[in-house]
Amino acid sequence: MHLRDLTQFLRELAENNNRPWFVMNKPRYDILREEFLQVVTEVIGELGKFDPAVKFSNPKKAMFRINRDVRFAHDKSPYKTRFSAAVAPNDMRRPSKAGGPTYYLQIDGSGRMLFGAGEYMPPPGRLKALRQHMVDDAAGFRKVLKNKQLKLRFGDIRDEGKLMRPPKGFDPEHEHIEYIKLKSFFIWTEIDVPLNQPELLVPLLAGGFKDALPLVEWMRGAKEDVVEE
Repeated sequence: MHLRDLTQFLRELAENNNRPWFVMNKPRYDILREEFLQVVTEVIGELGKFDPAVKFSNPKKAMFRINRDVRFAHDKSPYKTRFSAAVAPNDMRRPSKAGGPTYYLQIDGSGRMLFGAGEYMPPPGRLKALRQHMVDDAAGFRKVLKNKQLKLRFGDIRDEGKLMRPPKGFDPEHEHIEYIKLKSFFIWTEIDVPLNQPELLVPLLAGGFKDALPLVEWMRGAKEDVVEE
């Protein structure tokens, strides 16, 4: 992929976030989107080697649209200033709607690449299931937290939106109570895009996602209660 062209386009888009500019530069966007699609396709291919659950994910469905939903947003800028994608089994890329861990990546105009895995703001049923899984499989979760490669690559689970108090029904003295308080369960890191060595992009992402696999697999073990009619 022409990473310099991509970051240049995204920088210019950030400075000219309006429909006339975008229409004038749509041919550039179309070329870059096709190149990004190829990257996502190759990443899924690499992911499938160690995580068969996502082997047949559709790369087109994994990619996010560049148009922003501005209906309820204070910022009415029509376009996102990043290219991004999320890979999950059965193309369920939106954990906020479907539940389940996702591999995520994005590149912005500053030349930075963010990637990671987990679930961002899962719906109530899924959130409860993840919290209960920490109780039911405390040892397994402890093992994930201590995983050497995961810690070296990503550090700890991010604590954005953490509750001040334990959620109702959970022991405030539980060993994992600080994680049970979380409303999102995501690990991520941010690095410079390899502008001069674009051939390293896919191996970098694949290696990072492989390090995240222990958390992904553990999260898939969290099962929501099935209500029988």
